[in-house]
Amino acid sequence: MKRAGPLITLITGLVVGLFMLSLNATTGKPAPSSYGRATPSPAASPTAPRPPSPAPSKPATPTANPRIPAVPSPSPSPVPDARYAGRTADDTASVAITLRKGRAVAYFCDGHTREAWLRGAVEGDGSMHLTGRGGSKLDGAVSGGQVTGTVVVEDRSSPFTAAEAGGRAGVYRATAEVRGTKVVGGWIVLQNGRQVGIVNRGGKPAAAPPIDPATGRVEVDGTPLTAAPVVP
Repeated sequence: MKRAGPLITLITGLVVGLFMLSLNATTGKPAPSSYGRATPSPAASPTAPRPPSPAPSKPATPTANPRIPAVPSPSPSPVPDARYAGRTADDTASVAITLRKGRAVAYFCDGHTREAWLRGAVEGDGSMHLTGRGGSKLDGAVSGGQVTGTVVVEDRSSPFTAAEAGGRAGVYRATAEVRGTKVVGGWIVLQNGRQVGIVNRGGKPAAAPPIDPATGRVEVDGTPLTAAPVVP
């Protein structure tokens, strides 16, 4: 009888075990067991935010070569000093121009009553814009050994061409007081020796007697005068 007790205990345990297994198969849940219980994992500690990554540095831009100072363009050569003389396109008047150190003086004369003295600067390119009394003006340019342009006197415009003059050719002027009257004479001597001039006696212009180009001597109303080349 003493051996039946442990046997009964063993059978009872098997029955209980079979019952639990069938219950587990029916519910789909594992039987609680001290060995099968999942140990809850500790909560994850909050992760500190990562600092933003620094922006990638840009590659250094190669510095441009230092600017090379621009070489100044050479200034145009000054227009050479020279004398020019010629006629208007309609052959009614003469024009003479003298250039010196970047300045110019010109004389327009028709040998009768129309005349004008004009002055101004000569630009590096040879152009000139000369002005005189009464609105007279001369616009011209030096090129190829001559001056071409237009002269306006007494509101009349006259194109002209004046070639470079040598020898005695050019423009002359004489100023004096004759018998209490101011006398101003102007002459243009052309390359062929031809002369055109006006003597203005107290504001009254008239044709002038010829001068001696070699000496500039001339006689006006019985009074000897000396005409000299005109320079700016």
